[in-house]
Amino acid sequence: MTVLPATLARRLGLGSLRGRLLWFVLTSILLAAGVLAASAWRGALREADALFDYHLQQIAHSLRDSVPLGSVGDIEGVGPDDFDLHVQIWGPDGVQIYRSARSVLPPRAVLGFSDVTAQGRRYRVYSVQTPLQTVQIAQDMSARRDRAGALALRATLPMALVAPLLMLAVAWVIGRSLAPLERMRQQVARRPADDLSPLAGGDLPDEVRPLVDELNLLFGRVQAAFDAQQHFIADAAHELRSPLTALRLQARALRRSGEGTAQPALDRLDEGIGRAIALVGQLLDLARQEADGRGGAPREPVDLSEVIRLAVADVLPQAQARNIDLGLADAAPGAPPRVRGRPEALRTLLRNLLDNAVKYTPPGGRVDVGLQAAADGGVLLAVDDSGPGLPAAERERVFDRFYRNPDAAAGATGSGLGLAIVAAIARQHGARVALSASPTLGGLRAEVLFPGYGPSGP
Repeated sequence: MTVLPATLARRLGLGSLRGRLLWFVLTSILLAAGVLAASAWRGALREADALFDYHLQQIAHSLRDSVPLGSVGDIEGVGPDDFDLHVQIWGPDGVQIYRSARSVLPPRAVLGFSDVTAQGRRYRVYSVQTPLQTVQIAQDMSARRDRAGALALRATLPMALVAPLLMLAVAWVIGRSLAPLERMRQQVARRPADDLSPLAGGDLPDEVRPLVDELNLLFGRVQAAFDAQQHFIADAAHELRSPLTALRLQARALRRSGEGTAQPALDRLDEGIGRAIALVGQLLDLARQEADGRGGAPREPVDLSEVIRLAVADVLPQAQARNIDLGLADAAPGAPPRVRGRPEALRTLLRNLLDNAVKYTPPGGRVDVGLQAAADGGVLLAVDDSGPGLPAAERERVFDRFYRNPDAAAGATGSGLGLAIVAAIARQHGARVALSASPTLGGLRAEVLFPGYGPSGP
């Protein structure tokens, strides 16, 4: 089927579903009516020809055993209105014994049916011969066609009357069927820009209701994205206010201080700038991870051993500065090191877990990273530390944005976003993250359980 250009389609009224349905259905009705009318017309003409031929035969056979002495109007079967009929009769010796008054036919006969042209007019002729005489009956074809056309017109007239009524009925049915779509369009058009509530689709056709259901799901996802964005902006504004205010105070103190006290002020200013940069970096990282999770970023097979190596290298300078033993615990035999995900996101997840462990572990402590197979065929990534641990009541709250444990180790600072980023990345990968007491080092254990990865993917 040839696709019409968009401009031509709009000019023909095919830009809307209603227009397309009306166009194609009404065109189909017209074509069907035309085909049926043409078929009825031809059938009526054939039947009329057969009827007129039969009429000629009957008249001829009614005259073959009698010799008419009067005019054509006196012949049985030929009334006074049948002046388009012409009769000739010959005796057994070939002498013409009767001829219609207006007959223009030549004085010869061909037995059976034949077509004869005389004086520019065509005639349908039937001749029959008996031992007593030869009878010839002829009919003017023009008059015959007129009568056949009248019969055919009467046969096709009902179709000409029914087709427009059928088209009106179809147009009304299509309009009524598409009325719910028009009401839905008006409902959406009247909505304000911030109204993302579900659309009501109770009276919609079954073919359209799945589309409305998907739109409602999309509205829900967009609403969740808007809410997350608003919360992010509110949280960022709240959290950035404190470090920026501190930076202003430090700058004022530096301006008022003398040369002897300038260096401590500069150190505090540099420390505040570093915290602000770290906070902004984590905020952007959290926003990026949540955006990737909503967008369904593509995944690939990832070697967790390589991720562990890179993440440990990232945190190793911080651990060495605090004299903390950071390394990889002995892996369980046969542990599958591969999962399906995004390498950079998984590196960020592990780096944040290691950063937290190193930050809250006292100097001279120990942090281990473990990798082992889970009972359900998945992969378990664990980070153990020898720090003070975390009360059971706090283990769920620390995944909230900007939440800081009030019993944190002295000197440990942070923005409260590290574990929130870990939870966001874990959700993207279908993993579960949980905190518990470390069975080996006595501090805190952070576990991330990834789904299994087979030849065809998880």
